[in-house]
Amino acid sequence: MFTGIVEELGTVAGIEHGPASAVLRIEGPLVVADATHGASIAVNGVCLTVTDHDATGFTVDVMAETLERSSLGALSPGDRVNLERAMRADGRFGGHVVQGHVDGTATITGRTPGDRWETVDFTLPPGLAAYVVEKGSITVDGVSLTVAHVGEDSFGVSLIPTTLALTTLGHKGVGDVVNLEVDVIAKYVERLLTHRQEALS
Repeated sequence: MFTGIVEELGTVAGIEHGPASAVLRIEGPLVVADATHGASIAVNGVCLTVTDHDATGFTVDVMAETLERSSLGALSPGDRVNLERAMRADGRFGGHVVQGHVDGTATITGRTPGDRWETVDFTLPPGLAAYVVEKGSITVDGVSLTVAHVGEDSFGVSLIPTTLALTTLGHKGVGDVVNLEVDVIAKYVERLLTHRQEALS
């Protein structure tokens, strides 16, 4: 499990594409400081398993399902990525419950600068709209954010200077694709209510 608090901006050092998979090599000395084989690291919000690592970076396998649901398949060497290690049981819970299981992708449709902050607007896939509420939590490229406003097919967030400086969201532009993970608690509530209604009918 993760909390959506990005620890490091990493760099894609290499990518090998297979018929329906890929192998990524990512440079990120902070997140590999205590890495072990099989450790979980979120890359742009996608939970991936470390298959190899050294003092400066790590290697992960990316399967077809992940490539289809996320933006990882479009990465190229030199691209920056948000990195977060799995949360320790005794760690501080800084964001919200993030599984690293991407629900879909969205496109940046606009950026409006403020004095030291910025509002960023995104498309909202129809299948995810029910789980996105104003002032609720959403994960965008692995970053835990609060929804500033939401419409039928769009939503927006406000980014503080720290987020602009320390994550990829400070550098992405209109038309760029990002990974979304909606609040898992909302999905569980919906599932429970659906089954209860079915049992009563």
